[in-house]
Amino acid sequence: MNRLDKIKKIPKVELHCHLDGSIRVETMFELCKDQGLISKNISIKEFATMVQLIEPCNSLKKYLEKFSYAIEVLQSKENIKRIAFELIEDASIDGVMYIEIRFAPLNHTARDLTEDEIIEAVITGAEEGKQKYNVSYGIILCAMRHEGIERSRKVIELAAKHKSFGVVGVDLAGNEQDYGPELFIDAFVEAEKKGLHITVHAGETGNEENIVKSVKLLKARRIGHGIHAYKNPEVIKFLIDNQIPLEMCPTSNVDTNAVDNYKSHPILDYLRKGIKVTLSTDNRTVSRVTLSEEYNMLMEQLNLNANEMQKLIENGIDVAFCSEELKKQLREQVFKAKNIMSELN
Repeated sequence: MNRLDKIKKIPKVELHCHLDGSIRVETMFELCKDQGLISKNISIKEFATMVQLIEPCNSLKKYLEKFSYAIEVLQSKENIKRIAFELIEDASIDGVMYIEIRFAPLNHTARDLTEDEIIEAVITGAEEGKQKYNVSYGIILCAMRHEGIERSRKVIELAAKHKSFGVVGVDLAGNEQDYGPELFIDAFVEAEKKGLHITVHAGETGNEENIVKSVKLLKARRIGHGIHAYKNPEVIKFLIDNQIPLEMCPTSNVDTNAVDNYKSHPILDYLRKGIKVTLSTDNRTVSRVTLSEEYNMLMEQLNLNANEMQKLIENGIDVAFCSEELKKQLREQVFKAKNIMSELN
């Protein structure tokens, strides 16, 4: 058994996974052909180059261009339900025992679905996956910065409404350069009052100050990415002192040119400094990566050892937006896999 196969057998958690960036290529290809979105003459190999990055691009903006077909197929209840189910199935194959799936519900209303129908379809698909594969999940609803505070309030209201049915929190995503945290204070203070967990994309594209602002102003309990914290020692100190978790996604960060290459990614430097780092894929399909492959890459490129792998997994459990009872069960599963982990050194 090679190292990657061993990693697949280790129970893992994933906290930062976008539904629209994690649709199987085969499924998207089939649905696009059925809906007449692509020529019937296009091969699946050609189509894959349209929805996946074959090599890193030069910006987040270029990266996001790969999502257009994904958004098109996520406009019907049956498609949404199927795609959520398949993501749970893929997580199971990869040894992921708990996954938080995030998506922006307001992106899927182009064909007259209501926001409630969209959220219910994701929950139904994920729940069916859970029942079949014993993979636990939580749903995070994303507000998009460029859509403004009123749309953010709408997303927060939807999250609160579906809180008892699988939605565990809210996220603020999108262009952080032009839409800073201070624009969304009122909405996210309200989210905290409603008892929603909050995570915010910050420090992904260079604005390290947004990391601290997102915690202080938006009440974020976790930060999505946070790569550029290293630019300011005070931000690093803030993260350590306050034990603010970072949801880090190295392959995606290389793909978007947030870092030059894997070896220059700060994830292990942050972990070794005492920041509460977790590991995720961001967009499994667009970046052509699984969580097991992320761990394998860290071992190959940055000399991650078995103890550090265990720490990353345990960090993920500690800061997951789930119950203490479920966290206890997840820790027990990791404990049972210690022998496999020890073989990775």
